[in-house]
Amino acid sequence: MTSSSGTASSRTASLGKVSAGGASVGSASPGDGDGDGGGGRPAGAVARARRQLPTSPWLFAAPGLLVVGIFILYPFVSTVVNAFTDRRTLIPGEFVGLANFRELLHDEMFWIGLRNSTLYVLGVVPALVLLPLLLALLVQRNIPGIAFFRSAFYTPVVASIVVVGLIWVWLLDERGLVNSLLEAIGVGRVGFLSDQWLLLLSAMTVTVWKGLGYYMIIYLAALANVPRELHEAAAVDGAGAVRRFLTVTVPAVRSTMVLVGALSSVAAFKVFSEVYLMAGPGGGPAGEDTTLVMLVQRTGTGLTGRVGYASAISVVVFVVTVALMLLVLRADRKEDA
Repeated sequence: MTSSSGTASSRTASLGKVSAGGASVGSASPGDGDGDGGGGRPAGAVARARRQLPTSPWLFAAPGLLVVGIFILYPFVSTVVNAFTDRRTLIPGEFVGLANFRELLHDEMFWIGLRNSTLYVLGVVPALVLLPLLLALLVQRNIPGIAFFRSAFYTPVVASIVVVGLIWVWLLDERGLVNSLLEAIGVGRVGFLSDQWLLLLSAMTVTVWKGLGYYMIIYLAALANVPRELHEAAAVDGAGAVRRFLTVTVPAVRSTMVLVGALSSVAAFKVFSEVYLMAGPGGGPAGEDTTLVMLVQRTGTGLTGRVGYASAISVVVFVVTVALMLLVLRADRKEDA
């Protein structure tokens, strides 16, 4: 009896060890080996997905990066490199260091172009910061027929600059519509396109006229976020329309005004089409209305174009435009402080 009960006990103990071993095997970590993950995905698949994740966004961005690299980064780097060479259109050129930039200091046309581009910024930017805001306030209200005026004000933006320039040339020509009206009322004909300063002012007018609708849309989006309660509270306090504009509207859209100032200043300093169309390739009387970008085009094109010298002027234009943007942003930060 004793031996049989001992044998049974030993068998029971063996079976317990086997079942305990089986339980320990079955309770292995789900992530070990090729077992299923917590979500039912194999661990190998998860590891492969993690290895592929860093490259997937670059594959989607590759077409855009390729376009940027070919049409923006490569021309920019090439321009900077050419600025330190004497390259011409059909001649590769050699490294000349700062010779092109030293020549700029003694080039009268460069200083004329710098003067005209600077005057263009001073004449155009204030108008494009303020006038579109006033225009946006006029067309902001929902009254019958306002959609027609919004479309009419935006039409010059979508029109070709060549068409716009030719229209204004026909208007301001010696025998154009404006001079005909001035002669009819006894004022006499005015040389809008023959006088140095009037020609530059006429080109500024075209730039402002064409840009009004574009910046008006930007201001409309900003004005839509201004709480109406602020205007109502100011009106209750007795503030008139001008005071509400200065104390409510202007502070609310100040960041948008900074943006418009930065965009318009860069565009004005790089002006080309308006002056080229109204003054001609020569830049007006004796070239006195030439801008820096016109000088780049005139110097660096043609079979004998001085590509290296034109690249040096382009580098100066780039540095000045970056400086303009930094000055505008710095002024905005000072006001915030």
